[in-house]
Amino acid sequence: MEIIKTELEGVYIIEPRVFGDVRGYFFESFNAREFAEQSGMDINFVQDNESLSHYGVLRGLHFQCPPFAQSKLVRVVKGRVLDVAVDIRKSSPTYGQHVAVELTGDNHRQFFIGKGFAHGFSVLSPEAIFQYKCDDFYAPESEGAIAWDDPDLGIQWGIPADQVLLSEKDKHHPLFKDFKTPFI
Repeated sequence: MEIIKTELEGVYIIEPRVFGDVRGYFFESFNAREFAEQSGMDINFVQDNESLSHYGVLRGLHFQCPPFAQSKLVRVVKGRVLDVAVDIRKSSPTYGQHVAVELTGDNHRQFFIGKGFAHGFSVLSPEAIFQYKCDDFYAPESEGAIAWDDPDLGIQWGIPADQVLLSEKDKHHPLFKDFKTPFI
């Protein structure tokens, strides 16, 4: 696997080596030893999740507060999504900045989002199957979020705003300037 650094320290694009022939393809989706060697981080994933979403669905921007903060490794099995990480670490030189990457079932790219980032994605294809690994268990009492359409963040989600489909909860998150980051 090739680990590509992004502008945000602690956020990486991972491109696996894909082996294909007339039978189909094979790739190693994660290797802890290679990840540690290339990133300098030792990670232990404890929970895997999967979601199915349709075009226009936008999930985010979510995070878990310490002591239950999570690092995530996300990928798309089927379809296309735009995946976004926003730096919410107050002391970071990239605080408030974001990185976006298109993940598809065809490009097999993965996105590693470390602790201290809000995360979200929008579905660009008719449907998408999205998988992610977490290095801590889900703790509902530690949930946090930022408004997906915050003008100060300026995220271009790849779908018209009038076609965005949100959960009821995702309709009511604070703006970036109004939220209190737990990541000092």
